[in-house]
Amino acid sequence: MKSKKELVPSYIRHLEIYQAGKPIEELAREKNLSRISKLGSNENPLGPSPLALKELNTGLKSLHRYPDMHGYQLKSELSKLFKLKKENIILGNGSEGIMACIVRAFLAPDEEVLTSERTFIGFMVLARSVGAKLKTIPLSADFKYDIPRLVENITEKTKIIYIANPNNPTGTYISKQEFDYFMSKVPEHILVILDEAYFEFVHTQKDYPDSMDYRYDNVITLRTFSKAYGLSGIRIGYGFAHEDLITNIAKVKLPFEPNSLAQLAALGALHDADHLAVTLQNNQDRYQETIHLLTQMGIGFIPSVANFITFDMKSAENAKRLHEHLLNCGVIVRPLDKNEMPEFLRVSLGTKEEMQHFSEALRTGLIKKF
Repeated sequence: MKSKKELVPSYIRHLEIYQAGKPIEELAREKNLSRISKLGSNENPLGPSPLALKELNTGLKSLHRYPDMHGYQLKSELSKLFKLKKENIILGNGSEGIMACIVRAFLAPDEEVLTSERTFIGFMVLARSVGAKLKTIPLSADFKYDIPRLVENITEKTKIIYIANPNNPTGTYISKQEFDYFMSKVPEHILVILDEAYFEFVHTQKDYPDSMDYRYDNVITLRTFSKAYGLSGIRIGYGFAHEDLITNIAKVKLPFEPNSLAQLAALGALHDADHLAVTLQNNQDRYQETIHLLTQMGIGFIPSVANFITFDMKSAENAKRLHEHLLNCGVIVRPLDKNEMPEFLRVSLGTKEEMQHFSEALRTGLIKKF
């Protein structure tokens, strides 16, 4: 008798579903709380730009029409801003949506992806979803991508290398010197994904390697409107690459995405320099206050250039207990056991009021000797 062929491939059957941060509504139902500070998903606590909302509202009357699947207006603005041809730009449902298209376009079962441990889980899920083999290298002692070790582990089997810069969940970044060395060692036939989701928070660092300062035919840069621009809820991101790469990614994209409202809101957000400046100033102020708090409480943390801080509770048990205590107080932070950092928690930088809420809950938690 013939063996029954399995409907679901083994690499899908054993794939773990990506777990997003806990929504406010879910915690409110579970704990019957009215005061909740969501500090677990690295969102913009100030909300979307007023200009983004204005543009979004103009599109409501046209919801019966399909979106411009070529995203002409938004691509035109991005091309002017970054001095690129529209043919070098791709739009998607957040940077993760484009990431999924890259995986579909360029990865086949059993091909090898090289990246770091303790990096963005979403990419790992996507790579495994096509049956690719994931090869991960430990972070360095200061929680950064270990560039020399990554280079040492490039082989003939390597198809794609993924680097999140800055990295999530550590908030660290690789420098220009490290990037230059890395690219000098990467063969031209290997695709490099540079995930710059937190670019706006770090681009003023003098030694940050803004990928727009380089022109490599084998590099795809990904950015998003979900973080600094405050448009997480409508899912829109963009990518830059050589025209040949963009063409092949577009072949596997869903038609008519991102949606028309997302495209309009992104246009408004790009034009609202004032809102972005206020966002970055709030992030800087809350960062200084939060590291002062953690230092005062004797809690170690990883210095971050993004809109979150990852702090060390010394043991997985301590982290789990404090996480639960914070939830009971109405404060949502991110546990990092799925990132192989079970002793750490990650807190997004919110408004002044939200961070005060976090401070109060943290202090009562430590009094209980977590």
